[in-house]
Formats: sequence, C-alpha cells, structure tokens
Amino acid sequence: GRSWPIRPPRGSASTRQIAIVLETERLSAAHLGFLFAAVLLGFWSNLWAVPLFDLDEGAFSQATREMLASGQWLITTLNGEPRYDKPILIYWAQAASVSLFGANELGFRFPSALCASAWMFVVFRATFMFTASRNAALLAAGAVALSLTSSVIGHAAIADAMLNLWIALAMLGIYQHWLAPTRSKLLRIYLWMGLGFLTKGPIAVALPVIVSLVFYLSQRQPLRWLAAVFDPYGWLVFLAVVALWMAPLAMTGQTDFFFHFLFEHNLTRYGSTMQGHGGKLWYYVAALPLIVLPFTALLPGTFARLRKPDPLDVFLLLWFAFVFLFFSFSGTQLPHYLLYGCTPLFVLFGRAWNRLPAKFWTLLPALLFALLLASLPWVLPMVPIDGDRPYEAGIVSLAARSFGLDYTILSGTVLVAILVLLFRRRTAAWQALLGAGMALSMLVWFGFIPVLAAAQQLPVREAALRAKELGTSTVSYRTFLPTFSVYRGAITPNRLPEPGELVFVKLDRIPDLQRELGASVTLIPEFKKGGVALLLRQSEGGR
Repeated sequence: GRSWPIRPPRGSASTRQIAIVLETERLSAAHLGFLFAAVLLGFWSNLWAVPLFDLDEGAFSQATREMLASGQWLITTLNGEPRYDKPILIYWAQAASVSLFGANELGFRFPSALCASAWMFVVFRATFMFTASRNAALLAAGAVALSLTSSVIGHAAIADAMLNLWIALAMLGIYQHWLAPTRSKLLRIYLWMGLGFLTKGPIAVALPVIVSLVFYLSQRQPLRWLAAVFDPYGWLVFLAVVALWMAPLAMTGQTDFFFHFLFEHNLTRYGSTMQGHGGKLWYYVAALPLIVLPFTALLPGTFARLRKPDPLDVFLLLWFAFVFLFFSFSGTQLPHYLLYGCTPLFVLFGRAWNRLPAKFWTLLPALLFALLLASLPWVLPMVPIDGDRPYEAGIVSLAARSFGLDYTILSGTVLVAILVLLFRRRTAAWQALLGAGMALSMLVWFGFIPVLAAAQQLPVREAALRAKELGTSTVSYRTFLPTFSVYRGAITPNRLPEPGELVFVKLDRIPDLQRELGASVTLIPEFKKGGVALLLRQSEGGR
C-alpha cells in the first residue's frame, strides 16, 4: 500500500542520519492507523458520554461557565468567589470550546483532548528526529496516549494536558536547539514557555531554565546556555505572550488577581499540604509504576541507561529527575504532577523498543491491571465501609450494582486479547505492549470509567437537573461538588437553607445539617441516590 515518509525539520542535526534511513523507515497506512487509534482510545473515547468528575473538572468547568455568564474574561470565580488556582489560558480555551459545542462534557473537555493529541504527535515527531527509528517513535507516542495517567488528563477538563503540551514543546525544543542552534528555534522555546506560564504558572519557566542549565553544564558549555537564557528577543516573546493577560489586568486595575495566583497560591501549594494530597518523600516512588501503566516494565531499563548515557539520555533523565525531586519535596502531591517529567520517559521507552524485557515481563503489568479491573464486580461488594461514612458507602454500593454483563464480557475479551498477544510468537514485545495498552484503554474508558461515573457523578448530575427542574432557590451545605453548579447552570452558595429552599448535601452531612437547623425543622427529600441528596427545607407555613 501507499506509504508516507516522515520529513525531519530543516536544520536538524539528525537530518543526514534520517536521510540515510528514510527509504526504509516510512509510515505505512497501518502505522498511521495505529496512531489514529491510539489518539482516539487514549484521549477521545467516551469523552462526551461520561459526566464531569469532581473536584477538579467541576471547578474548572464552573469557573468557565461563570466567566461566560459574567462576561469577565480576565479573572475567574468559583461560586462567585475569586479562584486564584490557575492563570487564564485554559479558561479562555474552554470558553471558546463551550461557545462552539455548548456547556456540556464535550465542550468543557475538548481543549484537553486536543492538546493531549498534539502532545502525542510532538513526542512522535521528536523521537523520530532523535532516533531515526519508526518503531521507537511509535512506541513513544503510544506510551503518551495509552499510559494510565496521561490518558486520564487527556480526558479531563483541567489545565494539565495543555501544560504538558507546552512543556514538551519547550523541552524537546531545547535539545533540538542544542543540536543545531537557530534563532527561530530559540524564539519558539520562549513562546512555549509563555503559553505554559499562562496555563499553569512558574513551573513552565523553572523547568526549562533549570534543566537546561544543568544539561549545558554537563556538556561543559555554560557560555552557550548564558547566550540562550539571556537572549533579549526571547524574553520579549515571553513577555508579549504573558502581556495578553497581564496588560488588560493592569489597565483595569485587577493585578491583585495575578499576584494572588503567582505568590500566594503557588507558594502555599508547594509549602503545605492542600486537601490532604501528599506530603511524603516516597509518594512518587510508589506512584510512578501506576502512572505509566501498562508500560511499567520499561522503567528498569530506562534508568539503566545511566550507566553509559549519551547526551540525549543525559538531557531526558535530567528532565525527569528535576520533576521527580521537585515534587517529591512539595507539600501538595498529586499523581499528574509527575507527568511534567514523564515525556522524557516516553521518549526513552521508545529508544529501547528493541531491548525490552522478555514478553512475559513486559506484559505482566497490563495483565495484572486487567485482572484487577475484571475482578471488581466480585471484589467491590466485599469492601468494608465504615458506617459513619455514608457518602463513600453510597458510592461503593451504587458502583457494585452498576456492573453488568457487558462489563464482564468486555473485561473477559480484554484478558483474552492480552493473553493472545503474550503467546503469539510473531508479535514482538513492543508491538504486544502497544496492543495491550489499546485493549486496556477499551476496558478503562468503556467499562470501568462509566461504572465509576454512574456511582460517583451521575447522582450529582441528576440532583442538579432535579433542582433546575424545580426552579427553587438552592444552596449546598458543607458539600463542595462543583459539578452540581455546572449542571444546574447557576452558582450554588454554601450555607444553611432558608425556609422553602433546596439544599444539596452529602449523606454524611445530613445529621449535622439537621442539628444546626434544629429538630423541629422538617427536611423533605426531593432526590437521594448514591452518596448525595437534595432536600427541601419546609417553609414556616408548611410545604
């Protein structure tokens, strides 16, 4: 069949090497088909069919909805209060998407899926440039799309997929510039840093500057680093990008929002544990094997490259090490933070395509994960839940009832597919791993995630739609699940309900609510499912 050559960019130091193998290293229709399938499964599968998840998706989506409702495009609010968590770019992107697709799951998630898809192709292109190997590029790209955590953030209406795209472009651009310096490459690096800063803040600048410094020092080229990092035109590009937000803020006198985000929020998040997330030095040691599932077996070989590293190994491992150490000492730790340092791991996975462990060990993590997911219909009902935690008990109970025959058939099919890949001799280990990753993505996004959403998020959406249908003033009580406001299409204050008002509440908060209102106040259930309820406080003269 017809094939398409992969063309390296002009000025690449690897152009000559690529030209030698160009006739043999070509993308066939099958390879393009794999890339297309990996993107669809990894980032677009069931994107619009699963409710938004709390907390993060709900918070980003509600802030975007409030931006559109208020017409205030420079600052963000959540339930009417300033939200300093992130800069503005992801909200602008979500607002544009919602204007196009509507205030629904696709509208809020489209920017993340689009950025994650671009991220995968950036890694594919860079890996081919660095290795001149089609197989290496396919494995690296597949790792981006099919690893568990990168696939999750590609589906999620949050800022991380966009940030990973800018970080990948900036960092891979730094290595390309080191190979063959040009002004255009340097200016693009500053452009990506500026866009990254507008997406999530200082990490988009600190990571390229610090890693490039250590790398150039390791290559005994400090003067080249100084020339690149103090390039005035580069910083003009960076400042021009940041000014897209900062200049209007300054003109309208709203710069307090920027400085609250830059200093208070970032320093607080790094220096203290927020929302009970992390704070342990060993956290990412334990999390990394799960973050890159099902490519976990490739980690030992990746770190073994430290024995005889070439410059590309040095750059990639320094990149990963900085992110790993930086967030290991952070007061707030979440799995997706480590993704900022996983792009180099994905490239290194690709470089090792022909030196993977034996196929059994390569596929073992995928097989164990598939077995775990397949066992959930039988294991979940046996999970002990403290009777004092009715919110969690309600979710687990509803999840256990949400597994059907279709889930059993899908999980069984995925297990068989992995076993076939394992025992089929003609399938190389790297090809079998990519096949197992695609099978697992099917199980995760068409099996497990719909069940999780049905138990955790569908009751919230149904409660919101019920409140919207009733048209009654609604509040929440000690319950922060912002998707309720998204689906209700209105801000939901967090306070005690007045007579005649609806109150949205987690089940474990109902006793406290009744205690604060008094035993004489009647709360009439309007909706109750899973771990949440919608109650009507009876008016003084009766309902």
